[in-house]
Amino acid sequence: MPDFVHLHCHTQFSLLDGAAHIPSMIKKAKDDGQKAVAITDHGNMFGVFKFVAEANKAGIKPIIGCEFYVVEDRFKKQFTRTDRDVRFHQLLLAKNEIGYKNISKLCSLGYIDGLYSKWPRVDIELIKQYKEGLIATTCCLGAQVPQAIIHKGEAEAEKIFLQWLDIFGDDFYIELQRHHIEDIDGTGMSQEDVNQVLIKWSKKHNVKLIATNDSHYIDKEDANAHDILLCINTGDSQAKEERFKFPNDEFFFKTKDQMSKLFADIPSAIETTQEIADKIDTPQLKRDVLLPNFGLPSEFKTEDDYLKHLAYEGAKRKYGELNETVIERLDLELKIIKDMGFAGYFLIVQDFIDAAKKMSVSVGPGRGSAAGSAVAYCIGITNIDPIKYQLLFERFLNPERVSMPDIDIDFDDEGRQKVIDYVVDKYGKNQVAQIITFGTMAARSSIRDVARVLDLPIPEADKLAKKVPTRPGVTLEQAFEEDNELLDVKKKKNLQGDTLRLAEKLEGSVRHSGIHAAGIIIAPDDLTTYIPVCVSKDSDLCVTQWDGKYIEDAGMLKMDFLGLKTLSIIRDACRNIEKRHGVNIDPEEIPLNDEATLELFQAGNTVGIFQFESAGMQKYLKELKPTSIEDLIAMNALYRPGPMEYIPEFVERKHGRKKVTYPHESLEEILEPTYGIMVYQEQIMKTAQIIAGFSLGAADILRRAMGKKKMSVMEEQKVLFVEGAAKNNIDEKKAAEIFDIMKEFAKYGFNRSHSAAYSLLAFQTAYLKANYPAEYMAAVLTHNMNDIKTINFFLGECKKLSVKALGPDINESVKNFTVNEKGEIRFALSAVKGVGEAAVESIIEEREENGPFVSIFDLMRRVNLRAVNKKSIESLTYAGAFDCFENTHRAQFFVKSNDEQTFLEKLVKFGATYQKQKDNSQHSLFGESIDVMIADPELPKCEEWTLIKKLKHEKEVTGIYLSGHPLDDYKVEIDSFTTCPVESIENHKNKELRLAGIISDSQTRISRKGNRFARFTMEDFNSSYDMAVFGEDFLKLRHIIEEEGSPVFVTGKYQKRKYGDTDDYEFRISNIELLNTIKEKRTKEILLTISSSGINKKSVNDITEVLNSHQGKIPLRFKVRDEILNYDVDFICRKCHTDLSSELFQELDGIKGLEYRLK
Repeated sequence: MPDFVHLHCHTQFSLLDGAAHIPSMIKKAKDDGQKAVAITDHGNMFGVFKFVAEANKAGIKPIIGCEFYVVEDRFKKQFTRTDRDVRFHQLLLAKNEIGYKNISKLCSLGYIDGLYSKWPRVDIELIKQYKEGLIATTCCLGAQVPQAIIHKGEAEAEKIFLQWLDIFGDDFYIELQRHHIEDIDGTGMSQEDVNQVLIKWSKKHNVKLIATNDSHYIDKEDANAHDILLCINTGDSQAKEERFKFPNDEFFFKTKDQMSKLFADIPSAIETTQEIADKIDTPQLKRDVLLPNFGLPSEFKTEDDYLKHLAYEGAKRKYGELNETVIERLDLELKIIKDMGFAGYFLIVQDFIDAAKKMSVSVGPGRGSAAGSAVAYCIGITNIDPIKYQLLFERFLNPERVSMPDIDIDFDDEGRQKVIDYVVDKYGKNQVAQIITFGTMAARSSIRDVARVLDLPIPEADKLAKKVPTRPGVTLEQAFEEDNELLDVKKKKNLQGDTLRLAEKLEGSVRHSGIHAAGIIIAPDDLTTYIPVCVSKDSDLCVTQWDGKYIEDAGMLKMDFLGLKTLSIIRDACRNIEKRHGVNIDPEEIPLNDEATLELFQAGNTVGIFQFESAGMQKYLKELKPTSIEDLIAMNALYRPGPMEYIPEFVERKHGRKKVTYPHESLEEILEPTYGIMVYQEQIMKTAQIIAGFSLGAADILRRAMGKKKMSVMEEQKVLFVEGAAKNNIDEKKAAEIFDIMKEFAKYGFNRSHSAAYSLLAFQTAYLKANYPAEYMAAVLTHNMNDIKTINFFLGECKKLSVKALGPDINESVKNFTVNEKGEIRFALSAVKGVGEAAVESIIEEREENGPFVSIFDLMRRVNLRAVNKKSIESLTYAGAFDCFENTHRAQFFVKSNDEQTFLEKLVKFGATYQKQKDNSQHSLFGESIDVMIADPELPKCEEWTLIKKLKHEKEVTGIYLSGHPLDDYKVEIDSFTTCPVESIENHKNKELRLAGIISDSQTRISRKGNRFARFTMEDFNSSYDMAVFGEDFLKLRHIIEEEGSPVFVTGKYQKRKYGDTDDYEFRISNIELLNTIKEKRTKEILLTISSSGINKKSVNDITEVLNSHQGKIPLRFKVRDEILNYDVDFICRKCHTDLSSELFQELDGIKGLEYRLK
């Protein structure tokens, strides 16, 4: 059998058109004995690098190609119904290195010049310009020559054929396909009719034939899955008749035998495919990183000289007089950097970080292993002293394992773009690109996509999708293994079974492309010389066609420009502090022994603190009671899956409740800061150096092998370790024991450099919160403005800190959350819905130029009413921004007069009339008297809104309650008698629950049977939940439900739905009571809890005084808690009885360390 090579293959990177996974395609080619295979995706080269790598791995020759969209003029972007965008397909293959560069150039320019809708397009002129090294064919039925045969006749088609032959000469081939397609476009012509014309021209013009199959999926049985993919692309149901579909199931990756039989009458067409493969010299796409040229000052000859100069100049600024330790460290690092050829890399990074600082962009202290470099520290790339914090350079750059350094940089999220713009300006827009990402069909989304196409009802689709675990990276295969019920559904011969089987087949298919949030590449010169690029509506820069996994292997310098919100928060907090207190704080100079900051960590009051704010972390901080930055660095490293199990041991050793032991006495110095526990990767490396005499480079190789559990490498390393230990008089048994300890900790050991840098950042945020809580929380709120739930959460924290947070005020609020002279936080104007940026800027600008507004009329006379329109005024009224004006309240704005105009509408009219006449008066002799001529409208008299109505409208425009919360007065009842907050209902399946909230959006409806029922939403402080009551429950409870805004106490059960074959759960209500009755109804006693360490003369006197002044009928019980012994003692106070007044609980709140609960 002659050899055959597939030269027309689409992979999943022909987005939502190709269903072939590259590894599966390569495997089938390998198993079939095919020696080469091509990739020819539609209009792009997204999959080329992966394809070449996979083919090389399998020992198959990769052929790089693309099926282009060819148009008459790639620049034309305006079309009509009669003048459509006519696109032809055109197959091109790269014959050699020049061909690869040209096909890459064509593919890039198809996007840069020719992108129209979703199609990258090229034209004949461009192909002529870049034809060198390319092979072309007549392609498929969608190509120009076959289309001309079908629609224009042989004579006209032959002219076009000869044009292509003239362009490519001996590198032009006639492509034959046999998919058994009849009656093309209703012309009566078949694919074979077209083939016969092409065969005739082959003989006439001496052009060789090749046989191909337009492969879009791997096996014939994948045709239906491929059809589903097409429907996902077009948004159609598979049942729809008039839709885009393939004519049959012949578009698969056929074997050599299948192709030979298909073209048994033309064996030469099979043989020529191998001939083409033989003349192709596939270029090597993988190469060393190519650094852009960095311009040096004239006095320096080499990059190494300049880097050394910068490093030593910086060291003098950082350290003052240089000691031997610093000099040795710098010289060692500079030598390694020089030997590895990375000086240019350091200079490039240093340059844009220096530019960032000059532009007042905040730069992080460092992240990852780069913080271990003294050179990076001295030239300003990082801001954490690696010598002081004992960080290892070899963890960053290992001289014994040459690889590109990776320096990721944090910038404040608002300034990040300025730095990218600087890089683009410096190197040129044609040298800088963002990095593409590919979104794939994950387990759940593949079920939902397939279900939609198969018309499976949405509730059934949701039920199937929800059975898939939510953990990241879970596959349908894993879901079937874990859930027998789901597996049983998959086996069924019904629509649900079809959905799961097809979803599993399509899972992992590339669905769309996106842009990496942080990645930027910088090329030595024009990007398209090295890699194919595309464009995106989401970026002004070009975008690579290969994702981050491959882009560095392709020789491109990749940088991560990360936007870190914490840096913006620190910057704005410092500005707030300077504005209010006149104190200029440099975050880098914050004292790391500040008592208030350490006390904050010890108390676990870390809400809003970078990296330390989770509930679990707060719990461990209270136990650890950190006393230094070292404790925080260790806790940051330990608090993650795996090493977390060592936290209790770490805490016990710190407090001396467990003895600190070391694997060997010589390790005491490096393990003392972590109480004998190996927490950091650097400690594992140092252990190998101290015990076995490993160089730090060799120790890093050992650490990597241990971390990745490479058993063969570890066994080799263990022999070397034991031998090295013997030279230090450590016997084999002890050495093996130490090696095993290292191996255990290496599984979880964390990068100390990263932990130290981020803990330093965390300390800065904690210092600001501990010493300037209002200013810090205002900055936190500003940078969470788009997340109402988070704002609510942080406003709650303000309350705990006794920082008053006020609603917006037209004379005090600015764009962001700010702090007034009294230390109160003012709500941001830009956080009010309906008040646009132009309105905010107009209000602030007018206020700054001409002073505060003295009344609502003054405001309407002065602001730009084109920016501050009726909607803006309405929203500001609802938010309470005009409450500051004397004799003015919110209800007045919505009072209607006899002409049905609201007062708000009259105000807008008044302002517009005044401003128009004022403008006209500038051209009038009597302009001075204009103010007298228009009288202020009279403020209407009406009742003020109730608190509930105020709160309702506040929530409409800000998403939160500003003047308070309807549940604020019921904190004691909620803490004492509810099971959980509303947002946690679904965590309590089949349990009786007690909930508190307010009723909103109550609607009475009539069922199909004519029975009345009610649906309503129940809201608490942070969340909401939709509920319903039916039948007798509705009749019994409607008087409460229909009263919107009522604080209620709801009891019920979260259980499976009563009706229908479903596993869905619902909250079934058993009773609703008014919340203001619950305290009296349910309280049997009050429990007061205090820790043994909190008992002293003052606390006892305070408690006694409060109880004596609130005597009543409710019994009291005391609990004393010993946190060290983890032991509680209960006392019943037989003579003490108290009342349930709100004053009692306010006074109990004022006693430090005392907790209370109603029972």
